[in-house]
Amino acid sequence: MHQHLNKQFYHKAVFKNGLTPQGLGWHSKASQEVRFHQILSLLPQSLSSVVDAGCGYGDFCLYLRKHRSDPIGYLGLDALGIMVHETKRRTGEKALRCDILEDDLPEGEYYVCSGALNILTKEQSFRFIKRCYEASLRGIVFNFLEGEKHSRTYNYLTSSDIQCLGDQLGARCVFRRRYYEQDCTVAFYK
Repeated sequence: MHQHLNKQFYHKAVFKNGLTPQGLGWHSKASQEVRFHQILSLLPQSLSSVVDAGCGYGDFCLYLRKHRSDPIGYLGLDALGIMVHETKRRTGEKALRCDILEDDLPEGEYYVCSGALNILTKEQSFRFIKRCYEASLRGIVFNFLEGEKHSRTYNYLTSSDIQCLGDQLGARCVFRRRYYEQDCTVAFYK
């Protein structure tokens, strides 16, 4: 069921907005980059590679190139073929079609995720985070919609639930807030 709803959401957004940040459900490129900045601020300077879970069009890879002087290995993962194709085309990097909730995940130094949790259920989000954390060598950095709001489209999570998940995984958790209302970025470090 998840895969069908996920595909339906993104196909509708791409049809309406084209291959733009809005086609991924973002308000604008600027709002997407504010979230990328938060993720990048939680990644260490000694970073050699990332796996971008729910990579969309590979925009995080392009953001990394623009804001880091050292080369960083990149692998994009997405459940939708159009996203994988666009990531490869736009970045020249490797991207794989992969259902994060079900498929075997490649090992990576850090996993990052921007926006992909927003249309999953709470249980799916926790499974997604846990699986990425376990596939990482050093941790995962991700953002989520923070709160207890109920929406027919978007998934809201509480910081206390995320903290509890981090504690269960034995992660050191660092949160970033106050850049957008109801948006939070967190790192789970090993």
